[in-house]
Amino acid sequence: MAAPDASGSPDPEDPAPPDDRSADRPRVEVTLFTDPACPFAFSWEPVRWALRWQYGRQLRWRTTMIVLTREEGEAEKLAGGADGLQEAYGMPIARGPHARPASSEPACRAVVAVRLNAPEHEEALLRRIRVRTMAGGLLDDPTLLAAAAVDVGLDPVRVQTWAATAPVAIALDEDATAARTPSPRARALDHRLGGPAGERRYSAPSLELRLPSGPGVASVPGFNSHPTYEIALANLDPALRRRDAPDDVPTLLDWAGVPLATAEVAAMMRIDRDDARERLERVATRIDSGADAYWALPDRART
Repeated sequence: MAAPDASGSPDPEDPAPPDDRSADRPRVEVTLFTDPACPFAFSWEPVRWALRWQYGRQLRWRTTMIVLTREEGEAEKLAGGADGLQEAYGMPIARGPHARPASSEPACRAVVAVRLNAPEHEEALLRRIRVRTMAGGLLDDPTLLAAAAVDVGLDPVRVQTWAATAPVAIALDEDATAARTPSPRARALDHRLGGPAGERRYSAPSLELRLPSGPGVASVPGFNSHPTYEIALANLDPALRRRDAPDDVPTLLDWAGVPLATAEVAAMMRIDRDDARERLERVATRIDSGADAYWALPDRART
């Protein structure tokens, strides 16, 4: 299995010839504006996984929490459920409404706390919070947040202690402020932004792309398809290498290191969900969740 990168995510083989190490270093900085409460952001995870596979270490990712439920009425809207998104994009989202409105702030605070204190676990924690929430859990339930911490090998009491500190509060406010300060490029696409008229913000998911040095920048606000990001990245850096889509399910699941949804496997392999499900059933263990499932190699399956 490939070693995790600094964000706690797996890293594919370099998408470059053996004698070309240009793909061995970050070439584009990616800021992802997101929120664990957002079903649009969760439904976009297949695109993010596909980009991870395709570009590997050439992209350096940073996650910024929007904290959607700081806005009046947002928690109530999110509590209504996301049946339409589940049907359209196939991610494991439970059907029907949540039991009650829930604040995303405790979960966002936990993610930021881990970013500051155990950054190698940040992305994994966000993943497990999402998986549990989209299966029908309540995002501000301390039991859910504790279980997500345990899932990724963290002491939930320690995470709770970190989350109560002033540096985490400051960092979370900085995230929320950044999310509500869209770039001029993003503001030019106001229909792709969210928030009230007087305080527009990045919608989840939104990307800001930047070259590590020089003036190259691009804004891609809102939910977009995979080719949109390929175009933006190629315009920023035509020298980026792209890895071919995988054609072997066990290799893909081994690389990921975590159970993947049917839709995520389909996106990375560039096949439809029915084809992905058929291939997965031959070699992987199904883990039912929400209205679909995750899949893992038999020796790595968990709920």
